[in-house]
Amino acid sequence: MEETIRSFGLWGVAGLMLLENLFPPIPSELVLTLAGFFVSRGALGFAGALLAATVGSLLGAFVLYGLGRLGGRPLVLRYGSLLRVKQSDLDRADGWFHRHGGWVVFLGRLLPGVRSLVSIPAGVSEMPLGQFTLLTASGTALWNALLIGAGWYLGENWQRVVGLVGSVSNVVLAVALAAAVGLAVRWWRRKRVRG
Repeated sequence: MEETIRSFGLWGVAGLMLLENLFPPIPSELVLTLAGFFVSRGALGFAGALLAATVGSLLGAFVLYGLGRLGGRPLVLRYGSLLRVKQSDLDRADGWFHRHGGWVVFLGRLLPGVRSLVSIPAGVSEMPLGQFTLLTASGTALWNALLIGAGWYLGENWQRVVGLVGSVSNVVLAVALAAAVGLAVRWWRRKRVRG
């Protein structure tokens, strides 16, 4: 990754972020904090790195959104193992999208492991492309700015961010799961009272 950014500059950042969206094992935390390190060295500008990372992420998100939108559930289920999506995941995502579509896309872009996958159910649920683009770009730009800024601030110690983000993302994920359980319990109680 370091050689890619060193050789290709902003194009390298954009390309790595596009690949990160399509192949989640490439961690955005590593790419973005490394880009921040290059900003601290003066090899990249902060605004340019942020724009390149956001455009690369958005292009990758469009590919996954398009797969969900054009191929629908059958395509996603056929290649679900490759995309790491099960039918139960898709059913759950559809329910969330019908109730909270915009927030799911925006907040999903801030959660490692969910960042790229959130694009698939957005496409399957036929979220309007303009809305998807705005929410994805907003959430992605926020995530990118935070991590590029952290890498810039830490300079030579940029790799420390990766471990910290992993710990923080686990906490955020636990809070999100607790909120989801709370909402489900609340819905179930309301349904029981009405029924």
